[in-house]
Amino acid sequence: MKRNIAEERQDRVKELTRFAEENKIPVKNMILLNTALTHTSYVNEHKNQVHHDNERLEFLGDAVLDLVVGEYLFMRFPSWPEGDLTRAKASVVCLQSCAECASRFHIGEHMRLGKGEEKSGGRTRETILGDAFEAVIGAIYLDNDYEVVSRFILGHMKKFLDIVDEGTYDHDYKSDLQELVQKDGCSHVEYKVARSEGPDHDKTIWMDVYINGKCMGHGTGKNKKSAAQKAAKEAMATLQHK
Repeated sequence: MKRNIAEERQDRVKELTRFAEENKIPVKNMILLNTALTHTSYVNEHKNQVHHDNERLEFLGDAVLDLVVGEYLFMRFPSWPEGDLTRAKASVVCLQSCAECASRFHIGEHMRLGKGEEKSGGRTRETILGDAFEAVIGAIYLDNDYEVVSRFILGHMKKFLDIVDEGTYDHDYKSDLQELVQKDGCSHVEYKVARSEGPDHDKTIWMDVYINGKCMGHGTGKNKKSAAQKAAKEAMATLQHK
């Protein structure tokens, strides 16, 4: 027997309520949480029933995450200059850390995805998970206050903040390269994807970095960010040994 829309909505609310309770997600407004877990591909396939995907909440959550982590680092390291704070924040607030946090409480299992995204591995895709984590942060912020969302973020980001405390976080070679070329009187740094291979959920990216039109470094990674960092590192080594 085919279930009607009202029954499906009731089941969805029950599912999300259990999900929030089991993972200590402080959201009581299930409409917000449901939107945070709705991918744009699902909306495109259900235009008569669903009108909002999670992109607006992701936008808000990204800003809140940036503020909370920035405030933590500002207070934790009072002697650090702006450049060090920026690099540390970039190592914490990134796609990989957000996706890992999302995976810990199985966000992918509760996402509403279009059939195409479902078939192509969307439930485990890093970009979808990372964006959904930020959207959940946006929902928490709207449903509570700053203190509540701050506790949630700092709790889930503890692993990455501890790495900053230990001084072993990923170095931002792109920023270092930009500073170096400016000192040498160069003005234009450009990153270009040379090629990419593999499905979206397991893609390999080859990246080249050009300084004033000349290729100075190459990098390979599972995403554009890591490939660009490796390319910048190689370019740094090339310039410093000239």
